[in-house]
Amino acid sequence: MKFHLEASFRLSADANDAKSDISDLFASSGELLQKGASEGQGAKISEWKLDGDEIFLVLDSDRYVRAHDAILRLRKPLADLLGKKYHIGVRGLDVKSFGIEVESKKSIDHKIPYVKDISHQSGVLRLVLDVGTSEGQIGEPELKNRVPDRIVSLLDEKLKEEDYGGKAEHWEMLWESEDRKPKFDKDPTEEMVNQGWIKHGASRGQWIYGPEGAHFFRVLEEIVMDEIIKPLGYQEMIFPKLVTWDVWKKSGHAQGVYPEIYYVCPPATRDPEYWEEVIDHYKVTKEVPVDLLKEKIGAPIGGMCYAQCPPSWVFFQGRTLPNDALPVRIFDRSGTSHRYESGGIHGIERVDEFHRIEIVWMGTKEHVQEEAEKLKSAYKIIFEDILEVKWRMAWVTPWFMAQEGKSGLAEMEGAGTVDYEAQLPYNGEWIEFQNLSNNGDKYPRGFNVKAQSGKSLWSGCSGVGLERWTSAFLGQKGLDPANWPEAFRERFGEMPKGIRFL
Repeated sequence: MKFHLEASFRLSADANDAKSDISDLFASSGELLQKGASEGQGAKISEWKLDGDEIFLVLDSDRYVRAHDAILRLRKPLADLLGKKYHIGVRGLDVKSFGIEVESKKSIDHKIPYVKDISHQSGVLRLVLDVGTSEGQIGEPELKNRVPDRIVSLLDEKLKEEDYGGKAEHWEMLWESEDRKPKFDKDPTEEMVNQGWIKHGASRGQWIYGPEGAHFFRVLEEIVMDEIIKPLGYQEMIFPKLVTWDVWKKSGHAQGVYPEIYYVCPPATRDPEYWEEVIDHYKVTKEVPVDLLKEKIGAPIGGMCYAQCPPSWVFFQGRTLPNDALPVRIFDRSGTSHRYESGGIHGIERVDEFHRIEIVWMGTKEHVQEEAEKLKSAYKIIFEDILEVKWRMAWVTPWFMAQEGKSGLAEMEGAGTVDYEAQLPYNGEWIEFQNLSNNGDKYPRGFNVKAQSGKSLWSGCSGVGLERWTSAFLGQKGLDPANWPEAFRERFGEMPKGIRFL
């Protein structure tokens, strides 16, 4: 990676009398501009020129001491020299030109903030930054606020994606149940529709659950309550289902959630007169004027719940937890989650609107790991002794590592995700129907939550997806209760009569 920066220092007075001293300062700046880098690496002043009350510089560098860092390093010694001996101040820094080059197999075809031009030739990606003092341009404030470094981090992320070359995320088998013979070989969703348990909702990836389907969900919830929530001491909370950008920035989801969320936009105003045109249009045409609505709503303030636990962290944000209150164990089952599944939508196992019990725990690293093991044991009892499904467990790349371009257990450092998968006999596919993540210190650090002891706090989460559990169970057992395990039948009781139509 190479950096080329052309900039100038604005002075409070003509500095021609100081030209010799300035020359000596720049000539001896090698150690300053290479500090922190290996020998032969770092930044250098390629050219400089004094023109009255302005000093022009050209700096070239590698990634180890970047040119924008180098010029900021020069400011203090220059100000000390001119101020003490010549009573001249350094008033500011103007960026004239800024370019970055990096080896890359591919180009970037979309707009990047603060970048004016992107070109790719002979395996080299060249970025020309937009410089100046206007919004969206690189000037002294942006150099101090590390904007170029964030552009470099973005490039690093994209280069890592190249290195992985489309590799699948890490997956390592941990355990697999016995090979239970399935009692059903049809698509469970189609069979639920045929028997009137469920029906498509008005929106894509949305289902309406009739009395039979709703009762099935409630039985699964009761199993989770009886086998996990109550015995392990989890307390119920109600998490928000509209999530703002500020929450996603702190949770890390803002790095890549955009293709999958349903956005929420407030009305520009509640003034009825402002909306009269929309109302009149519908009254006359009986069509909702969607294009007109776009003009009258505000910018997105966030989106519908995507990952269930992030908004709960606002409850703990900036607080300190007493030692005797750890670990914290909470759960939420208060509403739906929403995720735009695009082409992957299918049946009730891949939907845009889904129902989930979110289990969250927080404490020291030891607390979090211990709770994870307790949950794993509880899940095993449910899947083996109550549901009796064919399933397996695997280590996978956690969501937060995948978003940051990381892969593999070697990078987990004690954090990680276990996926639980069940096989659907009708198509032979394995679907993820449960997960459990040790998220390390990501959430407590992001939301500034501390422990009285001063120890670093960690957290974990585990989402029980009712649609996925239903698909896994009914996909293997079918809808006839006679084929269900006795332990589940006892909990289920009588089948609701359901809704009849003529």
